[in-house]
Amino acid sequence: MHERIADLKRLLGEVADLNGALAVLFWDQSTQMPPGGVKARGRQLATLSRLSHERLTSPDVGRLLDELSPFGQDLPYDSDEASLIRVARRDWERATRIPSAFVAELSAHQAATYEVWTRAKEAADFPMVANHLARTVELSRRLADFFPGYDHIADPLIDESDQGATVATLRPLFSELRTRLVPLVKHVGALEPADDSCLKVHFPASEQLAFCTFVQKRIGYDFSRGRRDISPHPFMISFGVDDVRLTVRVREDDLGEALFAAIHETGHALYELGVSPALDGGILAEGASSGLHESQSRLWENIVGRSRAFWTYFFPRLQGAFPVQLGDVSQETFYRAINKVIPSLVRTEADELTYNLHVMIRFDLECQLLEGSLAVEDLPDAWNARYESDLGVVPPTAREGVLQDVHWFQGVVGGSFQGYTLGNVMGAQIYQSALGGRPEIEREIEQGRFDSLLGWLREHIHQHGSKFPPAEVIQRATGAPLGIEPYVGYLTTKYGELYDLGS
Repeated sequence: MHERIADLKRLLGEVADLNGALAVLFWDQSTQMPPGGVKARGRQLATLSRLSHERLTSPDVGRLLDELSPFGQDLPYDSDEASLIRVARRDWERATRIPSAFVAELSAHQAATYEVWTRAKEAADFPMVANHLARTVELSRRLADFFPGYDHIADPLIDESDQGATVATLRPLFSELRTRLVPLVKHVGALEPADDSCLKVHFPASEQLAFCTFVQKRIGYDFSRGRRDISPHPFMISFGVDDVRLTVRVREDDLGEALFAAIHETGHALYELGVSPALDGGILAEGASSGLHESQSRLWENIVGRSRAFWTYFFPRLQGAFPVQLGDVSQETFYRAINKVIPSLVRTEADELTYNLHVMIRFDLECQLLEGSLAVEDLPDAWNARYESDLGVVPPTAREGVLQDVHWFQGVVGGSFQGYTLGNVMGAQIYQSALGGRPEIEREIEQGRFDSLLGWLREHIHQHGSKFPPAEVIQRATGAPLGIEPYVGYLTTKYGELYDLGS
């Protein structure tokens, strides 16, 4: 049986290597590839996607899993070998439902659509990419139909990103969050918003990026095992546990754009860099779900990166980096500026209180697109109507509206956005447990030290990769199933203090 496990690891290692090569090609397309390369890149991505899928779904893998499944049940549940057999079985059963030709077709289409989206967003021209998006919706429906028996057409797509989640489980969660948070949003929204003009003066891009590097290194990002580049939409991508890269975008009239994107993507990267080296080169060497990944990025970006403790250490150093722009700005003014609550157009720039409304809008719209109750040509109007009703703002162009997020133009429609809200909820519960286990964390953050927090996250979350389903990771790490109370409590306490809501 140990020889069989070695054979399985070898075959699945080839799948991981092919997926790593796919990731390199995607990273290059997003950061450095000339526009003329899109046709060849689409062909290359399609070929590698097909080869990876064929290797995963090969009869050899199925035969080994059949032989090993009884053996795996006799191993300790949380052992690497038992987890490999268990997770590989799920991946194999899912993958064998999807024809390799479809995988290649979808991959080529995604590459072509991404290139058109970058031009369409720049031109604020939705019709330029509308036919590509309509094709994506069609392919997304076909993908879902490879998994018959679902209650909602989005369910198989959601399950791919966040195992165990469905439309039926997410809608009540979103509804409860809306019920709990909207009164707080309205209460704060009725008050004078914080003055964030200190963030909106000229900050040279090179100097912003230099400060981002300082923050990322201090948090724990190892630039000898990663790098940072510029792309139209920030992202993190992993080629292995020793090569985890990220991107940001920079605006010279908005200090927060690159800075908080860098912290956010560093949170993702720390997760991948913290995976146990024993899992490297295999299917377990990645985060367990979209939501768990977002729990790490949102935890670092917001709970840590927008806290008073964090800026007790970093603000004097930020002033030193930008003495002309921030020399006369107090730490309290800056703290209030980065936590300003105001309805906004762009999800990635939204404050913590209104952020989940952006996610819920996208979740509802992609469900409607998949159901067929919303046509692609009507999407911009539906988007604008929801923003006006939910947030009281209307995008002036499609660039700030339906074209702002890359997800539908780079992947599939369905399962794209729920992970952000799940991540917010998970992140608060995880951080609460980390403080309970290591109460020195917040004192250390004030001193610019993050070893205790990062160490706790590595021990309880990162090292396990995708050995366990997300719900099990949360139960193991926090001792409780996922619940919204830590998240609602965190927001209520933070913004109650900021806006003096208790008086």
